Amino acid sequence: MKTVKLAYGRTDLVIRVPDQAVVIEPRHLEGLADEKAAVLAAIRNPIGTPPLKDMVKPTDTVAIVISDITRPTPNHKLVPWLIEELNHVPRENFVIINGLGSHRANTREELISMLGREVVENYRVINHNAFDDAELTFVGVNGYGSKVYLNKTYVEASFKIVTGFIEPHFFAGFSGGPKGISPGVAGISTILDFHNAQMIGHPNSTWGIIEGNILQDAATQNCLMAKPDFMLNVTLNGKKEITNVFAGDVIKAHRLGCEFVKEHAMYAVDSPFDIVITTNSGYPLDQNLYQTVKGMSAAAQIVKQGGSIISASECSDGVPDHGNYAKILQMRSTPQELLDMINDPSFLMFDQWQVQVQAMIQLKAECYLYSTLDDDTVRRAMFTPIHSIEDTLYELLKKYGPDATIAVLPLGPLTIPYVKK
Repeated sequence: MKTVKLAYGRTDLVIRVPDQAVVIEPRHLEGLADEKAAVLAAIRNPIGTPPLKDMVKPTDTVAIVISDITRPTPNHKLVPWLIEELNHVPRENFVIINGLGSHRANTREELISMLGREVVENYRVINHNAFDDAELTFVGVNGYGSKVYLNKTYVEASFKIVTGFIEPHFFAGFSGGPKGISPGVAGISTILDFHNAQMIGHPNSTWGIIEGNILQDAATQNCLMAKPDFMLNVTLNGKKEITNVFAGDVIKAHRLGCEFVKEHAMYAVDSPFDIVITTNSGYPLDQNLYQTVKGMSAAAQIVKQGGSIISASECSDGVPDHGNYAKILQMRSTPQELLDMINDPSFLMFDQWQVQVQAMIQLKAECYLYSTLDDDTVRRAMFTPIHSIEDTLYELLKKYGPDATIAVLPLGPLTIPYVKK
């Protein structure tokens, strides 16, 4: 037996697994020795644009779009450094927009944890509201026929900056870049179109694919209708330390970042496994069951048909209780029935995309969940609640036999495994 540490909440879980278990982690990169110096160097020598300071006039209104609390983007560092670099712009000319997509608004205390007290108390900070038409403006129609509505404050700003971090994404290929704008500051109708059943169900709408990924293409088209003048994205290691910085043009810089992440965060295996143990990378990514689907999706890439996935995800924020995720789960009694309902062209509800991905995983493998959620809540989501990962693994080894193949993803979707073709 060997010991493995799983990312879980703000701490870790330590479990013992058989020696034959394959532990799949990102190729470890040390955090940058001087993060601030690296960020300043990147924004002063950007990819595809002039230096940031040279682009911004003192009279500009500067909108900085950040990702919300479900993402580990170190905005408590990035935003103050951006403001410091733009010290020729009056404080009242800045607005920081929390790019929630369709997620719940973050509280003042959460915003302070994300940005620091100095920023929240001295600068205008707003939560994007995808559901309020008065806060949105129409910017065009993309190539998929979707009407694109974006945050009005963002669109009307004379200089637009988007921040974020780049990691593999379970249907857009990679996070960061254009996704900071769409769905980050998009209207709910645009978000629904972006996540419709046909887009999510496309074979190229998956981890690590940019070219031919229609979801990434839609995000890019939507973003370019009110293009950010500057992008600042970072990559992170398992300790949430900055490992690289990509700044400048939202397309060119982002694509280079994706290449970097693919090299370090994707892992090829020879064949699928009977059992895969995964996480959702710990806090803040494992705050709720909705987000937990991402870690399960990573595991599903390498589990056998009829295999089992064990997920460790704290879910400190519940299912959550906002949005339609929990409601949709109750609309049918099996994953197949849910998938049939969602694939019906007449069905359209926001959050359906997460249920769609979840149902596809559940049709492939048995899914077990170790969390702080009560058992009834877990069962209503069609998962099997467990209270010991080791005991569950032991029972599964009796089912699949002592030579069962096992993989462990201690950092969940920070490493995306795939089966060699």
